Amino acid sequence: MQKHEILTIIIYLLFPFIGLMIFLWLRRKMKKENIPSPPALAFFIIFFNYGGLLVVVLTNYLLQWSGMASLGTFYLLLIAPILMVVIAFYYYKSRQLSIYHKSAFMSGALYFIIFPLTLAIIFFIS
Repeated sequence: MQKHEILTIIIYLLFPFIGLMIFLWLRRKMKKENIPSPPALAFFIIFFNYGGLLVVVLTNYLLQWSGMASLGTFYLLLIAPILMVVIAFYYYKSRQLSIYHKSAFMSGALYFIIFPLTLAIIFFIS
């Protein structure tokens, strides 16, 4: 296999798989700890959005830009902010319930700092 093919497999298959495994571990941990109304769906969306951001960054620096990378970027620009603001507002009231609720709130709110900074870094370094 060529270096490009290995990088493609790592970026598009291995990283999302690792993210999914971490999400499933976190969901089991919340269930085991009997967290009231655990934010499992919120964490799935958070993992999906931040994982997508990681894939776009790695694609930009390590692979050739593609139509799929453009679609992912448009999703991160147009749809992900709506989902993250909903998560931030929804978990603002329940952030005192557990560290998981607080993490869901913080992850939703911090997206509006992390995403623009990441785009700025990509723009100015590339």
